[in-house]
This record gives sequence, C-alpha cells and structure tokens, in this order.
Amino acid sequence: MPKHSMLLKVTMGAIYPFIIVFGIYIILNGHLSPGGGFQGGAILSSVFIIQYFTTYEKTISITALNKLEKILYLVLLLFATIFIFAFRDSIPYFLKPYYLITMNVLIGIKVACGLSVVFYRFVLFESR
Repeated sequence: MPKHSMLLKVTMGAIYPFIIVFGIYIILNGHLSPGGGFQGGAILSSVFIIQYFTTYEKTISITALNKLEKILYLVLLLFATIFIFAFRDSIPYFLKPYYLITMNVLIGIKVACGLSVVFYRFVLFESR
C-alpha cells in the first residue's frame, strides 16, 4: 500500500461537498440544459473513486451497490412503462418536467452505483 498523502486527503475532504452538489445540480437540471442522469451519476461516482484513492480502503459494499443498481433498473423500467401506458394519448404539459426529473434522478443514482461497482471490481478483483 502506498503512503497516504495528507494534502490529498485534506483537499479532497474539502471538495467532496462541492462535487456532490454539482452532481445533483447536473441531474436535476438535465431536462433544461445539457446533462442529466448519466453525466450527474458519473460525477457522483467520482466521489467514491476519489475516496478510495485518498484512503485505499473499501468503505462501501459492492454487493449492496450491485443490488441497488438492479433495483433501480427495475424501478426505472416500471416507472417509464406505467407513465407511458397511463398517458397513452397525450402527456399533460405540466407533468413532463416531473417525469424528466424523476427519470434523471433514477438514472443518475443507477449510473453512480454502476460506475462505482465497475471501479471497485477492477481495483479489488482484477488488479492481481
């Protein structure tokens, strides 16, 4: 194990909240500007990746993240299917932003879980 850099640990500790807020901002404003669930989820997963590089410890359960990702995928499919079948003829204008925000949030959390799982699997299991 390499030695921990105190400068990196303190700097990243101060930047975590800004990364999280920026990721949430990208997710919530994805229906109005470029960005959305995937981009915001990738930013949120960077918090887990940076945390690993500052501590070199696995502080998160890979199986829990994997299960959460699968559950979110199911919820994502069910929500989209129910919404489409409920408003088959036309979607009311006032519901479109809520639908898009909900889909962006679900996709963002799913992407954050998925990219974190991929990173931890490569680091912990494939780096032999």
